[in-house]
Amino acid sequence: MHHIHLTEGIRLHFPARSEDFSQGVEIGMLAALMSQDTGEFMRRISSANVGQARALAEQLGYRIVEGSSVGEWVELNFSNRAVRPRLRVVHSRI
Repeated sequence: MHHIHLTEGIRLHFPARSEDFSQGVEIGMLAALMSQDTGEFMRRISSANVGQARALAEQLGYRIVEGSSVGEWVELNFSNRAVRPRLRVVHSRI
């Protein structure tokens, strides 16, 4: 059974539906978040859906950075191209 991650610790599943249906719901959720012009957000999605998520992000003006992956899941960080990246000062100690 394929679970859909909403936020940390909250998942949905549709027991009577196929995995294709669940993947469609994942992409629909991403499309809804991107259409709200959210500056930056992170979602955990099925590894099988990464290609479609990238194509959607490209069309809607978002960059994707892949984070950690566990099993069939991968964390994706989405950032709107219109929003300038936040710069961080990094110190190195020798």
